[in-house]
Amino acid sequence: MNELHLYEEIVRLKRAGAPFVLATVTENSGSSPRKAGAKMLLRQDGSLMGSVGGGRVESETIQAARAALQEGTPRTLPFELNEENGFACGGSMTVYIEPHGSAPRLVMFGAGHVGKAVAALAKGCGFHVTVVDERPEVATREEFPCADELVLAKVSEAFELLQIAPESFVVVATPGHLSDFDAVRGALASEARFIGLLGSRRKREALLKTLSEEGYTEAQRARVVTPVGVAIGAETPEEIAVSIVGQLVQERRKDAR
Repeated sequence: MNELHLYEEIVRLKRAGAPFVLATVTENSGSSPRKAGAKMLLRQDGSLMGSVGGGRVESETIQAARAALQEGTPRTLPFELNEENGFACGGSMTVYIEPHGSAPRLVMFGAGHVGKAVAALAKGCGFHVTVVDERPEVATREEFPCADELVLAKVSEAFELLQIAPESFVVVATPGHLSDFDAVRGALASEARFIGLLGSRRKREALLKTLSEEGYTEAQRARVVTPVGVAIGAETPEEIAVSIVGQLVQERRKDAR
């Protein structure tokens, strides 16, 4: 295997927000199946790329890598390759197991000035960013070079093209109230971890009144954070983006406290 291909695969998985584990031989002495620097990559589907030596070394590394993928914690595996431990090589080696978790996903409804600023800042903060807008003149790769995905579709049709998992974050800032509310309804039908709507307190009251009249429960209505963003007195699109992404990071880090 060309080592360049492994690094290219790491970049591809990182950009896709896909979890994987990288196992690296960090030390070796005497007779060992691989030398320091040898690498093996384990993808979420169990497929492998590269090798740390084959045989029992590799099988135990794969087992540890699968556990690390589930637990999200790194670990170190020391191998004494002598007969006492069931090896015939006679040397020793150490393998470092490093899990790389999936990037949290942000689905940004609206490719306006605020959407553009939020997408750029969120990407810089480690989010996998999907931008949704039906306007081809604004939802372009030139305007959103940082976006991992651009979905050119009406809000009412976009959810059929999206996979919003329980770890996903949704922020709504479309050009109009009707499309805003459609995006909120679609997000409420998903298991999104966070649903935020940009707007005034008057828009909040209108939304909650509409959802109540449509039969949404109090618990469902409470899932919508509006106005979205921490209170920092933001005025410009860039300042609003800071307030919104700050709130996303705050929510994202809750589990680490």
